[in-house]
Amino acid sequence: MSPRVLVVDDEPDILEPIAYSLEREHFETVCVNNGTAALDLARRERFDVIVLDVMLPGLSGMDVCRTLRSESDVPIIMLTARDAEVDRVLGLELGADDYITKPFSTAELVSRIRSILRRRELDRAPARGSAEIRVGGIVIDLSKHSVSVDGRDVELTPSEFRLLLLLAEEPGRAFTRDQIMEHLWRTPYVGDTRACDAHISNLRGKIERDPAHPERILTVRHVGYKLVAA
Repeated sequence: MSPRVLVVDDEPDILEPIAYSLEREHFETVCVNNGTAALDLARRERFDVIVLDVMLPGLSGMDVCRTLRSESDVPIIMLTARDAEVDRVLGLELGADDYITKPFSTAELVSRIRSILRRRELDRAPARGSAEIRVGGIVIDLSKHSVSVDGRDVELTPSEFRLLLLLAEEPGRAFTRDQIMEHLWRTPYVGDTRACDAHISNLRGKIERDPAHPERILTVRHVGYKLVAA
C-alpha cells in the first residue's frame, strides 16, 4: 500500500508541484487549501505524514498542528517562511516533527518524508525485551514504551521518547545537536539543528521539576545536552 500524504497549502503554485512530485514517487497524495478542511480530513482518514503550511485561511497551521497533536501522533512537517523563525520554533513546540522553509525543492521534501517513514517503521519494531532504564527519578519501560517521572506517568511524543532514550542510555554523556537530530531521524540530518533545541525544550517541560531551571537535561556549552540523575 502506498504511503498516504496530506498536503495543506493555500498557494496553488506550491500545492501543485508538491502533489506532482509526491505522486511521481508513488505516494498517495491528498491536497486541501485551508486549515478547517485539513483538520476535518485528518480526523476522518488515515495519513502517514501531513505536510502543513503555517499560514492558512480558516484555522491556521499552528491551530491544526496543536489540535492534531493532542489527538494523534501522525508525523507533521511544517512549511514556514524563511524569515519566520518564531513560526518554526512554535511549530516544534506544538509537536511538529520537522519544518521546511520556503522556498524549498520538492526533492528535499520527498527526502524528509521518506526519512519520517523509515523512522516510523523502526519505531514499530519490537522493543528490546522487558528492560527498564532508570536515571534518577526517570523510569523508561522499553516493553510498554512508557515513561514515568518521580512516580507519575508522562505522555511523550515518539520523537520525545526517542530523544529521552538516547540520553538515558548513556547518562552524563554530552551529545551534540547533530548527533541528537541524526538519532531522531535515523539518517544524516540536513535541516536546521536549532530544531534540536525545541525538542529539548518540549522534553524538559514534561520531565523537569522546574523547566525554567533544568536539573535533569543539562546544556553543555558549545556542545549540546546531557541527562543526569536528579
